[in-house]
Amino acid sequence: MSGFPESVVINDDTMREGLQIEAADIPVEAKLRLLDALGETGASVISIGSFAHPKWTPQMGCIDDLAERFEPKPGIKYTAAVFNKRGYDRADAYYPKLDVRQRRFGTHVELCDTFARRNYNRTQAEQIGAMEGTIAAAKAAGATTGSVAIGNPFGSNFEGAFSMAQRMGLLELMVDKWHAVGIEVTRCSFLEAMGWNLPNQVHDTIVAIKERWPEITDFHMHLHNTRGVTIASYYEALKLGVREFDTSIGGMGGCPYCGNGRAAGHVPTEDFVDLCHELGIKTGYNLDKLIEAVAIAEEVVGHPLWGHISKAGPRPRDERLYPREMPFVETLQEAAHFRNGPDVYDGQIAPWQSNDALSR
Repeated sequence: MSGFPESVVINDDTMREGLQIEAADIPVEAKLRLLDALGETGASVISIGSFAHPKWTPQMGCIDDLAERFEPKPGIKYTAAVFNKRGYDRADAYYPKLDVRQRRFGTHVELCDTFARRNYNRTQAEQIGAMEGTIAAAKAAGATTGSVAIGNPFGSNFEGAFSMAQRMGLLELMVDKWHAVGIEVTRCSFLEAMGWNLPNQVHDTIVAIKERWPEITDFHMHLHNTRGVTIASYYEALKLGVREFDTSIGGMGGCPYCGNGRAAGHVPTEDFVDLCHELGIKTGYNLDKLIEAVAIAEEVVGHPLWGHISKAGPRPRDERLYPREMPFVETLQEAAHFRNGPDVYDGQIAPWQSNDALSR
């Protein structure tokens, strides 16, 4: 098995998964400010939101206004989530500024039938039945490779834990249908909303997939951090050479269909970027700019977010080492001295003095 990749693609999902679970009355101007800040972070792919029906996702009721008004930054692919042809047509009207055009053919089936019904208004059987049409369209378009995505592969709040045999069985069903028309499957996505992942499960499942289908060399991880272990699961994926991950600044995000709401957040982008940089993995992100974007996001949503690097700062090195004689630092406001300067802890008592001070 391969080791850490040299670089990774971290898709920013703040504007979609992040804002879809926040208040519906956040002004467009505030969202534009946040989107602009995200564009300064070094992200290569940014989703601006979803073209969903406002009845179900009122937070996205302003998506057309947002798409019309945002100013794209060079080198960034701006995209959006679309769930049907109407949504696609609405989003595609902003092409090439906004790019939702399909460049790969794939099939997606939920392992949890309940979640398929709640989130997609389709049964698992209907998702399976739709695969043949998708694969036929790929064949007609001349596709030489396909992709598979398995939804909530590790467990369900409604149906309980899923076994390795269940995961592999559903993947085999999908892969076999691609093989039946002579198309190899080279990509596999894990799409998990309910946060049942564990690091050992992620490791063992990727290993099993690579052993069963060596043609699958490209993996994409979208795992929610509902129970706090997803950054460890991402680490296990990194060790196996996985290169594509979804995150959201501050860990913002959630799912209204899974029973956890905002608690079903994401791995904070800034925390994962910091981990990758410490491992020597290139991300393209500027960590300082990410931390500033988190501060803006907290102003936009009106409450603190859940990342760590944005609160404590990256590991200080060289000229960024803390002064030895610094006073107590207790509050989160005082801890922000790494970006706001020493004035934030002005007035605190000092627990340490230099030898020079002691000798006077």
